[in-house]
Amino acid sequence: MDLTRRHLLGGFAATAAATVLPARLLLAKAPIEQRFVLIILRGALDGLAAMPPYADPDLAALRGALVPPAPGQDGGMVDLDGRFALHPGLASLKDWYAEGSFLPLHAVASPYRDRSHFDGQDLLETGAARLDGTRDGWLNRTLGLIGATDRRFGIAFAEEIPLVLRGTTPVTSWLPDKPAGLPPGFPDLVARLYDQDPALHAAYASGLDTTAFGRQIQGMVQTASASGAAMPAQGAMAAPAAGADLQLAEAAGRFLADPTGSRIAVMELYGWDTHVQQVKRLDRLLASYAATLQALRSGLGDAWRQTAILTVTEFGRTAAANGSGGTDHGTGSVAFLAGGAVHGGRVLADWPGLSGDRLYQGRDLAPTTDLRAVAKGVFRDHLGLPQDALDRVVFPGSADAAPMRELVRRA
Repeated sequence: MDLTRRHLLGGFAATAAATVLPARLLLAKAPIEQRFVLIILRGALDGLAAMPPYADPDLAALRGALVPPAPGQDGGMVDLDGRFALHPGLASLKDWYAEGSFLPLHAVASPYRDRSHFDGQDLLETGAARLDGTRDGWLNRTLGLIGATDRRFGIAFAEEIPLVLRGTTPVTSWLPDKPAGLPPGFPDLVARLYDQDPALHAAYASGLDTTAFGRQIQGMVQTASASGAAMPAQGAMAAPAAGADLQLAEAAGRFLADPTGSRIAVMELYGWDTHVQQVKRLDRLLASYAATLQALRSGLGDAWRQTAILTVTEFGRTAAANGSGGTDHGTGSVAFLAGGAVHGGRVLADWPGLSGDRLYQGRDLAPTTDLRAVAKGVFRDHLGLPQDALDRVVFPGSADAAPMRELVRRA
């Protein structure tokens, strides 16, 4: 089998399947009932803006106009526990916090301590302790441990499969498609082309199934959206994500909710590199993020109770503003856990303080919580993975980052 034919497979499967809609998809039962979603905020989220530590005496002097109005003021931040608050763009998540399905963590970082987007995202996604050339992702290794066999058990809602999901365990990706007007019979023609190659034939069939299933879900979401029944309500502060983005988030939830659907998923949100005009940009970005979570929950339906969603970013931003109304690359940031399986309603933070002598290298929020410890705590208690496998396989060399306890509700 020549290399050109193998490269053609991906494109043919995606476009050909757009014309195929089997009445019924016969797929393997998922190996677990628990769902896990990783949301990557690419560009480096300013954690001090997303969750201001408003009780810290150094915050106002350090950040100035970057700090939202105080809780209770017009357009003000939303108090959580008397120490920390949510940015007003995240106000809709306060209800989740009150019901115990939202758990924010502060002063969090991966082991990475430099400030390159490329290297920071690489380490975030490989799960390695250092930049050592690892080219598979910790979510793919997790899928291997739970015994995933159908490529749809692990899915990226993106144009390309991100590094965190790549590896030896088969996975897939999906975005709403645009039919290409292929001639009648084209999918069958391609299928016959691969009849003599079992590996290619199986991969092509799986691609058809995933895309066709996605089109079924896409149609349901579009119908519900047109009737006004599917999209979550937006608060007055919200500058919501585009309708297509919310439809994608709801479709992702439906993929995960299906009894034979995906169980581990990745979503990516871009634009968090706020070097200039940060206040205005984060008003929009954070409200869009909150709306995306609401749409994802809507799609999950009853499966929300079995779901944990972890939101991460490659690193934080400088504690003080720059000269352009923004912030530059930093170190510590926040992570958010959400879902019906999450033990929320509290803030987890070993707070380092913002005085000059407490900042990392005199400029950044100092990280006190290892992001790997967060993920390991979720995977141990939510997915049932043994700690030894988490230390050696999922996050190699991470024995010193003990899994955090009580992040999720025990089944």
